[in-house]
Amino acid sequence: MNPSPLALLFLSIPTVARAQTVTRAQLVDEVSALVHARAEKDTFSGTVLLAQGDEVLFTFAAGEADKGWHVKNDLETRFNLGSMNKMFTSVSIAQLVEQRKVAYDEPIAKYVDESWLPRTLTNTVTVRHLLTHTSGLGSYFNETYQKSSRELFREVNDYKPLVQGETLAFEPGTRWSYSNTGMLLLGVVIEKASGENYFEYVQKHVYAPAGMTRSDCYELDQPVENLAVGYERDPTTKSGWRNNLFQHVMRGGPAGGGYSTVGDLHRFAQALLAGKLVLVESLDTLWTRTAGADYGCGFQVVDKPQKVVGHGGGFAGISSNLDVFVDSGYVVVVMSNYGELSADLAQELRKKVLKATE
Repeated sequence: MNPSPLALLFLSIPTVARAQTVTRAQLVDEVSALVHARAEKDTFSGTVLLAQGDEVLFTFAAGEADKGWHVKNDLETRFNLGSMNKMFTSVSIAQLVEQRKVAYDEPIAKYVDESWLPRTLTNTVTVRHLLTHTSGLGSYFNETYQKSSRELFREVNDYKPLVQGETLAFEPGTRWSYSNTGMLLLGVVIEKASGENYFEYVQKHVYAPAGMTRSDCYELDQPVENLAVGYERDPTTKSGWRNNLFQHVMRGGPAGGGYSTVGDLHRFAQALLAGKLVLVESLDTLWTRTAGADYGCGFQVVDKPQKVVGHGGGFAGISSNLDVFVDSGYVVVVMSNYGELSADLAQELRKKVLKATE
């Protein structure tokens, strides 16, 4: 069997990296200047990592993990991920496809029973539709959720009442529309196909083999060592800030709500590229753009001017992002406990890496 285009790309990365070594010092200087300037203006609080392959070129930490106790952020600070969990969910699905326990193009009716959604709907939606946000489903963060106690929602099955009334906004496969419900249902698929609890599956089959020892799903009522509190500016308060604790879900899950560190996310990227989590052929699937969207299967995908894959996460007091530059081997991780204030930093850093490797 001939190697895939992505496999050939991976084989070429060391050569590309050597050819561009001369630009790295300048890139590091530019990245450093940018993040220091943002920190000095207090428009960034968090951590940044720049690497090429296994080699970490630059790290940075600024701001406070807890403004009340004046705890400084450091490289071991854990930050909430927002939607970045979707990468872990999609990798889990790819693993199960490799084991022939799941197929991308089979209807989800095989895994999602009628206590969730009617068979007339689940027979028309495939696993691939859920992964690519082309199912026509919406978001379970609906009016019912807003009126319910967050304590009701800890396990994947607990969200069933929020999904039961959903209908399709369009015929599956005909449009792209971001869907948290779709990602939640992939958690149902993972549990049904693997026989394991979603959280245990990801811990065992994604975090552990990648060496991600400081990553997990957030739980609002559980103490987590060195976890940053999220903040947004609010001039109406005495401090000028408001934390995001009253806006959090009770527990993260397949669609979002985990926590991690810059080091763990770098290890995740390296584990993917090294084939420790899924085969290169699976990465071809996960990292192929969906028509009409900069999105593949659970990963954000930009093809031009270079292939960049990863995912971001944004919410009140959360702004995190992983960029993997497949052509050059660069990895950029940005994690912040500011939301809107820091939301554009990842894009600015992406531009600098692309310029340095054009």
